[in-house]
Amino acid sequence: MPRPLGDLEDAVMTRVWEWNRPVTVREVLEDLRQDRSIAYTTVMTVLDNLHQKGWVRREQEGRAYRYEAISTRAAYSAALMNDAWSESDNPAAALVAFFGMMSPEQAAALRGALRVVDVPGVRVTAPEDEDEPPQR
Repeated sequence: MPRPLGDLEDAVMTRVWEWNRPVTVREVLEDLRQDRSIAYTTVMTVLDNLHQKGWVRREQEGRAYRYEAISTRAAYSAALMNDAWSESDNPAAALVAFFGMMSPEQAAALRGALRVVDVPGVRVTAPEDEDEPPQR
């Protein structure tokens, strides 16, 4: 199970994911300093920890490193959701509760995702198709 990122790790990874390119400690530091007071060495340590945990890869450039995300935020979120669901003692109930929390936009995104994945045995209908009888 991927361990959820801490607050500072998440703040750093958010920038790495959003920028979608190799970044330096200095770039991340300057952006973080818009919201908080933080030391260069703190950001360097966080990026080094993220590298050791397998969240970023790094390539040396002169005396510094450039860091790049190994996977996407979507993949990270999916892994967290999958782990939470699989650890439930009643996965079906957990899914029902989760679906009950969804906004209409999230439900539409779920329907769209299920159409893309094409899960065997799952028929996904658009809201305008829901009054039609099932196809045989």
